Amino acid sequence: MAYEIRTASYYYFTVADEPSAGYQILSLLAEQGVDLLAFAALPLGPMHTQLTLFPSEDALLEQVAKRAEIQLDGPHPALLVTGDNELGALAEVHAELAEAGVDVYASSGVAGGQGRYGCVIYVRPDAYRTAVKALGL
Repeated sequence: MAYEIRTASYYYFTVADEPSAGYQILSLLAEQGVDLLAFAALPLGPMHTQLTLFPSEDALLEQVAKRAEIQLDGPHPALLVTGDNELGALAEVHAELAEAGVDVYASSGVAGGQGRYGCVIYVRPDAYRTAVKALGL
């Protein structure tokens, strides 16, 4: 199975759960030239949402957030996997991490169409070097 893995940083923060919250943040980032490799929005109870941003340039995101008075938590390490969408496509990556004793504590993926997929793998910071080494990065 063909896949590529790259290291990435992510940042997160909490917003009030309002219909335009995600739109406002994504629009601001686009206007300021912040390119995102990945994005997630997850509910935190009935009134708040956690937004997670994976910028291609950490420094630019940090500058834009500071000017907008957004309190980011991060950077935190993650792995981004892209590849051919085949049955069991992520099993090999997860197997390599398991064999190295790395605990994957969260993972999220999506089929990207045209036979491709993308996935974010979260490992604990103390296991990140081991994960990177196990995957040959």
